[in-house]
Amino acid sequence: MNLLPKSSKEFGSVDYWEKFFQQRGKKAFEWYGTYLELCGVLHKYIKPREKVLVIGCGNSELSEQLYDVGYQDIVNIDISEVVIKQMKECNATRRPQMRFLKMDMTQMEFPDASFQVVLDKGTLDAVLTDEEEKTLQQVDRMLAEVGRVLQVGGRYLCISLAQAHILKKAVGHFSREGWMVRVHQVANSQDQVLEAESQFSLPVFAFIMTKFRPVPGSALQIFELCAQEQGKPMRLESAERLAEAVQERQQYAWLCSQLRRKARLGSVSLDLCDGDTGEPRYTLHVVDSPTVKPSRDNHFAIFIIPQGRETEWLFGMDEGRKQLAASAGFRRLITVALHRGQQYESMDHIQAELSARVMELAPAGMPAQQQVPFLSVGGDIGVRTIQHQDCSPLSGDYVIEDVQGDDKRFFRRLIFLSNRNVVQSEARLLKDVSHRGEVS
Repeated sequence: MNLLPKSSKEFGSVDYWEKFFQQRGKKAFEWYGTYLELCGVLHKYIKPREKVLVIGCGNSELSEQLYDVGYQDIVNIDISEVVIKQMKECNATRRPQMRFLKMDMTQMEFPDASFQVVLDKGTLDAVLTDEEEKTLQQVDRMLAEVGRVLQVGGRYLCISLAQAHILKKAVGHFSREGWMVRVHQVANSQDQVLEAESQFSLPVFAFIMTKFRPVPGSALQIFELCAQEQGKPMRLESAERLAEAVQERQQYAWLCSQLRRKARLGSVSLDLCDGDTGEPRYTLHVVDSPTVKPSRDNHFAIFIIPQGRETEWLFGMDEGRKQLAASAGFRRLITVALHRGQQYESMDHIQAELSARVMELAPAGMPAQQQVPFLSVGGDIGVRTIQHQDCSPLSGDYVIEDVQGDDKRFFRRLIFLSNRNVVQSEARLLKDVSHRGEVS
């Protein structure tokens, strides 16, 4: 049974949805994840006693499951009379306080400021299929109605794939209205389902648009990104920077899906950034060794490069990393370089910080619950002490730092940050006077 529309424009048609739910029957259809996959972000932004409006509810079980855990002041609307009738019949006895109404979300019949939360799971994505004038006008009416029925301090919580044109429209509309804009990446989203169906992975996001009381003459705009379910939001300077940050996470999800599916992708490198500052904290290189015969324990390993040694041929060049991976004997080795200007407590702390992220880069076929070894040189994270940093009018930013070499001797180096993996000059520090910075 093919339920897909002939064109994306049909997503905005009442007739399409009437036929969809007649053919689908009472089997729930979930856009972008189930309650269990979304409950972390939902519980974070919705309080149990708040009045919640669900727009474009369809026959999703999300409202029912929210009701069952204590969110009982919920009103659901949809343009399909078929699905509203189905949902009323299913819930009349078990959930008597929950309401289902046939209503057009672009012309809602509620008084102003009726709700504290408007919840949208995939509805904006379904309506905003293109950027034609007629479509944009319909979306403007929808978002205006969302703003009208929300109380000051209320939130529009929209679950979306955050495609570029959708993010641009939603962020642009609400930031112009003086609302606070936050984009929250959803943990445990339905990436695997989307990936299986479409051959690429799309992460799921929640837009949290908070309605502020209008302040005449104020140009204040607040843009935030929360990349982890329990992480702190990161303040961004503009809507453009927010869009770039979302795109970076989408590209990372695509890369992870490719690495899960394919044994080899060529040379792959990426930066993992500090969640609070957005500054690069780790640089990862993914190195596959096709000549290594697979066994139960040699699928995957992580190699932590000691601070100051990332410039060495073995760690800093593609051929060197390939040699390192082959000698380590793993099908896939990820080398991790530690950035100057960042603080690292210990090898154990680095492992704890990286464990969840690096597992997203594991190769296909790795057994579940497989222990992944963390490797290094001598088991430590190395020593790097910045002695001076400045900006040269000719060469740009530079740094003078002391690092510990392979033989435990210290060296003083000049590095131009425009080419941070190349040592411009180096001198060995005398062992007995290294604390005073004298050189041999």
